[in-house]
Amino acid sequence: MAAAEAPKIRRGEPVALALGAGGARGLAQIGVIEALEARGMEIVTVAGSSSGALVGGIFAAGKLHEYRERLVAMDRGDFIRLLDPALGGNGLFRGERLIDAMREVVGDPLIETLPIGYVAVAVDLLRQREVWLRQGPLWQAIRASFAIPGLFTPAEVHGRELVDGGLLAPLPIAATRLSDAHRLIAVDMHGWPEKPPGQPAVAADAPARENRFTAWVERHLRRRMREEQGEEIGLSEIMARSLDTMQAQIARIQLALDPPELVIRIPRDACLFYEFWRAGEMIELGRIEAEKALDAAGY
Repeated sequence: MAAAEAPKIRRGEPVALALGAGGARGLAQIGVIEALEARGMEIVTVAGSSSGALVGGIFAAGKLHEYRERLVAMDRGDFIRLLDPALGGNGLFRGERLIDAMREVVGDPLIETLPIGYVAVAVDLLRQREVWLRQGPLWQAIRASFAIPGLFTPAEVHGRELVDGGLLAPLPIAATRLSDAHRLIAVDMHGWPEKPPGQPAVAADAPARENRFTAWVERHLRRRMREEQGEEIGLSEIMARSLDTMQAQIARIQLALDPPELVIRIPRDACLFYEFWRAGEMIELGRIEAEKALDAAGY
């Protein structure tokens, strides 16, 4: 017997939003939020993992427009200068410069004071479980949620070392269920690729493994992990693809077990995980994909 179709979301009905992990393509979720609000969706709570926690936290703080303007004005060099090597640490970057740059735009609020409900999802490696951060400094929660193992150092919160929420909850549907929202919209960052197999997902002016940033990252990764030279694809790309594959499989299970009323999917080949300088392009992609999903669902 076919499953009953979920009731449609009515205009003005309280909506929860689950924002997925996806590196730089997570910035597409800014465009998704803009499209949802333009259709009259009242988002009352948001839960996010990794880059979804970043976008969701800034939205919950009421500063998404200001942050969007800051992002689209930045070029590749601006982003590279925000990377702070963690010499001798348990990650490649500390992430403090990134947080400081965002704090300049958003301020330093406590989660419990935000005008919109917010949950950042991180992972406790010692206990091997999800951690839902619903109180305390916003930036502490966001920093913990995007701490990709090996890339960023873990974040210490209440004596626990926390890492990227996308490890266990790449699409944090369950974390939205404590809210009073009537309906759930989820943004899956692992949609079907739009480019032919084998075609690199990069802008025309950014060769896949030959730009200076990639070479610099791979040099440091090899030195830290004592890898030999000459692999077919770069180590940073192998790590990104591996994490992406794991997250895609977990997200499919989460969607099957707890289906939301609406799913908006971003193509998984939209950009490479570190291409944050393509913010304008990703935001527009998110708006387009959200419009497609909304039109298809009859909203």
